[in-house]
Amino acid sequence: MINSIELPTAKALKPCSIVNRTFDEITIGDNATVQRTLTTQDIELFAILSGDVSPQQAKNDFITDYHGIIAHSMWGTSMITELISTQLPGAGTALLHQQLEFKSPIQPSDTLTVTLTVSNKDTQTKQVTLCCRSTNQHDQEVIVGTVIVTAPLIRIERISTALPTLNFRNGAKRLLAHVHTYGAIQVGVVHPCDTLSLSSALDAYAAGLIIPILIAPRDKLMKVANESNLDLSGIEIIDVEHSHAAANRAVELAHEGKVEALMKGSLHTDELMGAVVASTTGLRTSRRITHCFIMQTPAYPRPFIITDAAINIAPSLEGKADIIRNAIDLAHALGIAQPRVAILAAVETVNPSMQSTLDAAALCKMADRGQITGALLDGPLAFDNAVSMAAAKIKGIVSEVAGQADILVVPDLESGNMLAKQLEYLGDAESAGIVLGAKLPIILTSRADTRESRIASCAIAVLLAQINRKDLP
Repeated sequence: MINSIELPTAKALKPCSIVNRTFDEITIGDNATVQRTLTTQDIELFAILSGDVSPQQAKNDFITDYHGIIAHSMWGTSMITELISTQLPGAGTALLHQQLEFKSPIQPSDTLTVTLTVSNKDTQTKQVTLCCRSTNQHDQEVIVGTVIVTAPLIRIERISTALPTLNFRNGAKRLLAHVHTYGAIQVGVVHPCDTLSLSSALDAYAAGLIIPILIAPRDKLMKVANESNLDLSGIEIIDVEHSHAAANRAVELAHEGKVEALMKGSLHTDELMGAVVASTTGLRTSRRITHCFIMQTPAYPRPFIITDAAINIAPSLEGKADIIRNAIDLAHALGIAQPRVAILAAVETVNPSMQSTLDAAALCKMADRGQITGALLDGPLAFDNAVSMAAAKIKGIVSEVAGQADILVVPDLESGNMLAKQLEYLGDAESAGIVLGAKLPIILTSRADTRESRIASCAIAVLLAQINRKDLP
């Protein structure tokens, strides 16, 4: 709900210099322009400030003539007042009168360009008339009209007030608060024989998420703990000979019902997963085992899932179907009743020479025939069309998924891994990772993951373990 958004601690933006234009400096034809792209966060913040939480601003499924969320009309006019107070004429200006006509709606991902042009000056009253024209990315007029102001007589030049930039990424905080109600789960931590993996397990333990069972050579484990000043008091340790034995013993504990999740330590992923997928002793189900990144970035208004970027190198059509089914189940667990699934390719049209586009088309038809359920699927979609309504509109794509995807299905592991890491390192994304399709969730973290990412991954495992409990006969 919009009225439940937490505004976290704000980080100040670097102030800049503001210089106004006095009445005498202004001439007919002078102009100023500002451009901004509307985000869902803009709408939410405007609703908080104004108290206007009309369904057409708050719900994606609200039916309007424009088929989707539309912004508050006054969001567009706020850009006009911004120009008046900071550029033309600038500081010291008094707004006297405005006559505006709202010609088109503004929707998320629309880019609004506002231009003010001086059309008249009154030397007696020191009033200036400004013609206003606001257009979207299609050059359609959105707001037009005139504004009359009293221009300043004295030149003002000073540093602007530093404004905060608001970070809406509080999904991890809400997730942790939610899963704490379930209590900690028993987790088999497989061969945590370096400082990073051992401390990660202890951090999740301290956070009240897991009760770790450390499966590793005891001497090696204690050496790491002593050298890193980590306290293992009261924590169960199962002594094994080596990492391979640790993986096998972890799988045995899962079969015995003594753990509800597994967590990768310092052994190689292939070694752990080899024990998990073993045909006779492993933890296979009818589903292919797949991996999901749960990510959130300031540039996108909601958390989303990228799959598969860690397990399946070049999945077949049926493999991709299971990748999608597992991701849909995860989205449901996260509270998304009908996730939007974008099946990615380099282009948004079916090309016989590009297997990823053929697979995407087939997967969508499988959804039409009830072979994949619980979500809306569309593809092939290029990445920009999947996450940007503006890009989709420009290309004429009519889709319930385009521009608002909850799940991004990549063609192969290489493209998915690069996408996830680009978002993390260049897009300031937060992430968590989990392996699905086995009999229990597997926390599969990278050596480069942050502490927050590792704890968030454990929180996802707690959530899935709780669902597994409900599914037990």
